[in-house]
Parts: sequence; C-alpha cells; structure tokens
Amino acid sequence: GSTMEASFFTQVLLPASLALIMFGMGLSLTLDDFKRLMRTPKAVSLGLFGQMICLPLVAFTLCVALDVAPHIAIGIMVLAACPGGTSSNLLSHIGRANLALSVSLTAITTVLCVVTTPWLIKFSVDYFTILPKEPFSLLKTSLSLLVITLIPILIGMSVRHYALRFAQRSEGLFRHISTLFLFTMIILISIDEQEMLLESFPHVFILTFGLNILATVIGVALARIGNLSDNDAVTLGIEVGTQNATMSILISVSFLQHPEYAIASGVYGVTMYVGAFILIMSRKLGWFGFTPKVS
Repeated sequence: GSTMEASFFTQVLLPASLALIMFGMGLSLTLDDFKRLMRTPKAVSLGLFGQMICLPLVAFTLCVALDVAPHIAIGIMVLAACPGGTSSNLLSHIGRANLALSVSLTAITTVLCVVTTPWLIKFSVDYFTILPKEPFSLLKTSLSLLVITLIPILIGMSVRHYALRFAQRSEGLFRHISTLFLFTMIILISIDEQEMLLESFPHVFILTFGLNILATVIGVALARIGNLSDNDAVTLGIEVGTQNATMSILISVSFLQHPEYAIASGVYGVTMYVGAFILIMSRKLGWFGFTPKVS
C-alpha cells in the first residue's frame, strides 16, 4: 500500500516546491526569450513540434506496442505531456549548445502545457485505465498548473525586471534547489513505491531509456530536416529528451493521487541525462554527422 495519500506533503509542500522552482525559472527569463519565436521561427517551431507532438506520440506508441501495465503507461504519458525541464538549459550550457534556444523552448512549452498537459493526461487516463473512470477535471488541472507554474514564472520575470542584480545572484541557487528537489522526490517515490518499482523496474527502465533515446534522436533529426546548425541540433535533442520530471511527479502524486504513476517519471528523471550526455559526447567527438567541436 502507499503512504503518499492526500496529505500536507502532497497537497501543500509539493505544489509549493514546484512553484518555487518555477519562480526560479522566471528569474532567468526575459520577454526576449519568448520573442525568439519571431526571430528564429524555424528552430523554435521545430523544437515545439518535437516536444509537444512527437514526444507524446512516441510515448503512446511505445506504451501500446510494449503493452505495459496501466500505471506505467499513464505515468509515461503524464511525463510526456509535461514541458521540457529546466535541466535542459543546464545541459545545453554544459554541451556549449544554443542556450538561448533551450531557454526559449523550455519557457514556451511550459506556458503551452497549462492547456495541453491536462488534455493529454485526460486522454491517457481514459485510454489506459482498466478500472472505472476516475474523475479528472481538465479545468481544475489547468488552473492548478496556472497557479503553480505560470504565475510564479511571471512573478520571477517581474522580479528580474525590477531587481536584476538580485535575480542574477539567486538564479543559480534556484537551479541547485530544483535539481536537489527532483532527486529527493525520486528517492521518496522509490521508498514509497518500492514493491511496485522492483516488480516493474526492468520494463520501466527499458521504456524510459528507449523513450529518452528516441526523443533525443527526434530532436536531432528535426534539426537536420530543418537544416539547423550542429549547435541547434544538440539543443533540440536535449530539449525534446529532457522532461520536467518534477512537474510530472507532482501531477501524479498531488493531482491524480496515484503515486504509482510517478514511478515512470522517477526513473526517467535519472535516465534522461543519458541521452543528453551521449549527444554532448557525439558533438565533441564528431559522431552521427556532427563536425567535431574543437574547444
């Protein structure tokens, strides 16, 4: 049985922590990050297409093809419905890719997901649930996401606008907090759902690892189709492959109140770095048609 029932932790602390992380993301954003869609429409549109359309489609296809247990399938779909994670920005920075493009994609997908995520989750829960239909409110989920993602981002952006030095100083701190928080959540989910995790681990691992590699490949392929630079190709690969696992864990535990749905997100939260690092190495070593990068 699960201990993570509706409690102060799942209903207050978890959402508040995500809101704090989103505020930190807002601290690093300017209106320019959103205007980039107008300036480099091709790169941003291809990234959005990969993240918002290809990723959920691939996730859905994998779940159906591999005939995974409903709680894993729904968990993977919740994850795929979530926006790109802020860790993608850090990875783009490490990989010396196009950091500005990464930041823009994370920001724009996070805004769009307030509308798209609830729809995708509703579809997935209806499709994969064997049990009687669960009550799931699209409006309530959208409003919740608005309150814990969009509003904190807007507050963060305002703080940056009016207190630039403070924003620049504390931005890094929030990035560390968000990484720490994700791994804390993964540990808690692993302890809480240990029986289910152990039982489904081989499947979940293959599924999340496969999804991450496919997502990364899709990002790079889209960039190649669009004749984007190597840097943009790495950025799109990282962006499509790196999900906001924290948001996805929060939705599973706090909104859907099924901690077992969070298992897939927890495992993905660890495996998603693999695709990114393979990609960053490929860029350095000149694999997969990349021009070797001389640092």
